This record gives sequence, C-alpha cells and structure tokens, in this order.
Amino acid sequence: MKKIALLTLGAALIATPAIAAQRGPADAKPTLTRAEAQTRAAEMFAKLDANKDGKLDAADRAARRTAMQAKRFEALDANKDGSVSKAEWDQHAAKRGEKRAAAGEARDGKRHAMRGPGKRGGHRMGGGMKPGGAGDKVITQAEFVAAALARFDRLDANKDGQVTTEERQAARTAWKAKAEERRAQRGAAPATK
Repeated sequence: MKKIALLTLGAALIATPAIAAQRGPADAKPTLTRAEAQTRAAEMFAKLDANKDGKLDAADRAARRTAMQAKRFEALDANKDGSVSKAEWDQHAAKRGEKRAAAGEARDGKRHAMRGPGKRGGHRMGGGMKPGGAGDKVITQAEFVAAALARFDRLDANKDGQVTTEERQAARTAWKAKAEERRAQRGAAPATK
C-alpha cells in the first residue's frame, strides 16, 4: 500500500509542472506530451535519488531530510555563528507571522481551497514518500516513470498523446467531486452501533 502511495506521489510530482503551466507565465506551455511527461519523471527521479544508486529508499529520504534540516537551520541562523539564539528565533517567528498575515489579507479572509484542519501546505498524498509495504521497499526508476505515465494516460482523455489545459481541468473537477462525495459520506456515517 505504501509503495502505491509513493508511486502516486511520483506521478503527481510529474503532473505538477503541467498544472503549473496552466497557471504559470504566459510563455508556459499549456499542453504536455507523453514524451515530456516521461522526461520530467526521469528528471524528478534523478533529483529524488540523493545517493544516485538507482532506487528511492530510506537512505534517500534520510538524505533529503538532512538537507532540509540544514537549509532550515541556515535560514534561522541569521548571524551565521553556528547556533540559533532566542533573538534569531523571535526574529524568524515575527517574519513568519507577517507573511501569514499578508497571505491572509491577500486571500481576503477566505481559507485556501486545498487547506483545512489538520492539513499543512496543500493536499495530502496518502502515505507520502514511504516506499515499501509488503514489497521490496524500494522504488526503481522504471516503477517511478511507469506511475507517472499511468497518471498521464488517465489525464489524456482523448488519447492523443497530449494532456491539455482542458483535460487537466476536467480531471481536477472530477477529483474535487469525488473528494466532496467522500467528505459527505464521512459526515453522513451513522454514529450508532
């Protein structure tokens, strides 16, 4: 089950540039071809494969976590003395509060559509980057790319080898409808046994 979650995440990561293209700058390409999706999947795999051993596993997750922690520490250590003082911590907290307030004003008091109680930074992707389960506990590049192409194929409604803005929007609308249906079912579940 966790391996499926990772493959789904990998495929979603490949679709993200396509989604960004529809919202991005005017020169962004609104159509994604299957070949481009395959190339992006291979590039993303290479980026995620921190130790370059040809598989995604616990060692890669640990390396990414360590790199993220180092980057976070670097951002907090304003005077670069190798430690984070109370003043540096407070300064960071104040800047973060200002950014949150500005974002709240920009949204005009409305809650971001993909966020809700218990969610951080967007939507959840199931098990996240946790390969394994009953299988071999690693994700190969072939598995990663295959999952990305499977997602591409699901999005390519007319099977012309291209995912257009309209196809992405239709898939997003369908996903939102299913999510709303699941939320309604959870809310309507009987409370008695």
